Amino acid sequence: MWRDYLWVGLGGALGSMARFGAAAFAVRWLGERAGETLPWGTLLVNLTGSFAIGFLAGVSGAGDAWWSQPSGRHFLLAGLCGGYTTFSSFSVQTLRFLQNRAWWLALLNVAGSVTLCLAAVWAGHWLAAFLNGRRP
Repeated sequence: MWRDYLWVGLGGALGSMARFGAAAFAVRWLGERAGETLPWGTLLVNLTGSFAIGFLAGVSGAGDAWWSQPSGRHFLLAGLCGGYTTFSSFSVQTLRFLQNRAWWLALLNVAGSVTLCLAAVWAGHWLAAFLNGRRP
């Protein structure tokens, strides 16, 4: 059990460093002002992370290779991809609903995630402003 946490933690640390590097690359490549129009670094990370988790989930489904074992899947999917971007987890979970023809669950996951997460970030921002004595 503790090894699973170790694998996830190691993968998460590497994924977080990769996210930081990819976002910095996007800023260097597109220029500082590009972030004023759209968060290109975040978009790059979400797109590449979603591709990566789709590929890794597909390739690690069965077999005797290390990445097919529970520890390998924990490292790659929850750790590396999860540390790189949680949007990849959201994407692969929504894909699973679509593959299983669970259309309403897919729609609920997308609409609920976007709506509820935007509401949660607004609430957190409001609370922080309130606690800091600023007008929310």
